[in-house]
Amino acid sequence: MSNANTNHKPTYIDDRFPGPDPYAPLADLPALKVTSESFNDGDRLPEDQLAEKSISPQLSWEPGPEGTKTYAVTCFDPDAPTASGFWHWAVFNIPADVTSLPLDAGNDSLTELPEGAVALRGDSRSWGYYGAEPPAGHGPHRYLFAVHAVGEELDINDRQTPTVLGFNLNFKATARGIIWGWAETEA
Repeated sequence: MSNANTNHKPTYIDDRFPGPDPYAPLADLPALKVTSESFNDGDRLPEDQLAEKSISPQLSWEPGPEGTKTYAVTCFDPDAPTASGFWHWAVFNIPADVTSLPLDAGNDSLTELPEGAVALRGDSRSWGYYGAEPPAGHGPHRYLFAVHAVGEELDINDRQTPTVLGFNLNFKATARGIIWGWAETEA
């Protein structure tokens, strides 16, 4: 695991996308390598990860720093035509011995999540993963899948929002990794 480098421009910062870097104002954390068997970093998302099917991608990450107790996984669209982006998925308190989620772990039944993991409702009001669905003609949108290592179990009510989770992660995460893909719906 390497230390975050504030002089390094994240790969998801690209002139094709209108939104800001949502992680720029947050705590600078050591990097956590995140990979996926579903897509490569920066690629167009496969059809399965779009809203029509809403199959969450397979995700893997390297173990967090010493003292990691849990992980949180989120998916966020910073390019949504809102002042606050759009949360597509939020899961936390994934046990420290789990360093991957299988394809479709974010299904509506939540049965594929590891024991102890807690899902929050995203902006679609779904507890599970809601696939990419940029408005037609709005241009390409990024979908940032972030994994945070956390040194404790988070005490967040499952009726809270992903924004509340993000606030807690800013102060309690010990490492962060992001893999991203993009999608576009033609007008």
